[in-house]
Amino acid sequence: MAEIHELTAIQQAEAVRRRDLSPVEITDHYLARIERLDSRLGAFIAVAGEFAREQARNAENTALSDTPGEPPPLLGVPIPVKDLDPVAGLPYTGGSAVYADRIAGTDSDVVAELRAAGAVFTGKTNTPEFGCSCYTENDVAPAARTPWDLARSAGGSSGGAAAAVAAGLAPAAHAGDGGGSIRIPASACGVFGLKPTRGRVTRGPVKPEFTGLATSGPIARTVADAALLLDIISVNRPGDYFTAPPLAAGETFLGHALREPGRLRIARFSTPPVPGAEVDPEVAAAHEEAAKLLAELGHEVEEIDTPVGAPVLEDFELIWAAMAASEPVEAADEHLLRPLTRALRERAADSSIAAYMGAAARLQNAGREVLPRVLAYDAVLSPTVARLPVPVGHFVGAPADEVRRMTEFTPFASLANITGQPSVTVPLHWSADGLPAGVMLTGRPGGEPTLLSLSAQLEAARPWADRRPPVWWE
Repeated sequence: MAEIHELTAIQQAEAVRRRDLSPVEITDHYLARIERLDSRLGAFIAVAGEFAREQARNAENTALSDTPGEPPPLLGVPIPVKDLDPVAGLPYTGGSAVYADRIAGTDSDVVAELRAAGAVFTGKTNTPEFGCSCYTENDVAPAARTPWDLARSAGGSSGGAAAAVAAGLAPAAHAGDGGGSIRIPASACGVFGLKPTRGRVTRGPVKPEFTGLATSGPIARTVADAALLLDIISVNRPGDYFTAPPLAAGETFLGHALREPGRLRIARFSTPPVPGAEVDPEVAAAHEEAAKLLAELGHEVEEIDTPVGAPVLEDFELIWAAMAASEPVEAADEHLLRPLTRALRERAADSSIAAYMGAAARLQNAGREVLPRVLAYDAVLSPTVARLPVPVGHFVGAPADEVRRMTEFTPFASLANITGQPSVTVPLHWSADGLPAGVMLTGRPGGEPTLLSLSAQLEAARPWADRRPPVWWE
């Protein structure tokens, strides 16, 4: 019989409904794995042992009751939450020493949806300070490492979530993406990650929307698990600036993940829009293999020019700086911030409101320029990142050097944040040294159903769930 951590989230939920597994048994299994393995992985900022066990006991009571009706879809399934979203009663550090002792007083709306769906919160996953970087190293927890090579970074900013899922410390995880922060670590850890369409998932009530770059989304081992999580967290609330086109009545994202996509028209490009960025040969091979596989599956694949140029980078960096500056930090605590965070906040402080508004307007117009070029296609294929997972500490240095290294590492992912398109990373390729390299598929706005159907088709053609890192078996 398979061990609990070898089961998908959907399989665990089904086992709870059948009373084959108890939520307490599942939770204890994951907490034991976290205790045994996470000191080397750095996936969690905080582990919520007693909190999770209490939730599991409540879930078990629900599972054993004879109350009529369907149980919640994630009843008794452990789902950790990225530490940029609050979970009432748990630590809420934002990856920063400034908030090392903060305890959340309320759930974010996304967390509330997961709680209502029966999820058990085993802890808060690791993230860089305020989510400011594409790697997960901070001053409140060990660095998050890819379980495929513990000397290398798990990526970021959802590095802890991706490491946890890849190492079997969670069946799936909540994550967030403001410039690639779901897809980058999912690629580095060899798992599936989905950034939803702008407005698909509320940011309320504690996260301002600004330009709509950032959103919550799922990281999972399987496409179906990610689709189920998306069904649960897809909600809008009064005051949201953006909303996404709803699914047709009676349809679900999970349902789309279980059906064939039909013959699609797919564009591809692999030239980075960032000056100086070079695509690693293994990453290029992953891109070529994916294009070939898509053609073999009957899709029409067409080469296109890179749909965006370098001028948007400076505007994106100013908005990025403004997002870092939006976090409230007392002047007396500024010294606790990491150098990159301080540099970003200083840049924001030195910029005018007019400069910010100009940058936001140019990013919006960049989206208006890009979208007509790609809307003729059902999806666009590109690398997720330009390089294989890099050693821990690779990015750290003077802030200007750090920004340059990060933009050269991840020149592709932020375009979907600018345009608001849904985007996934699919783990189809491993290097000769056993390192994962994801490929990215970006869809039309509102096009998560097509991306999920297509990703599931790729998953069936080249199954990746059986490829497990060495720590999996420990």
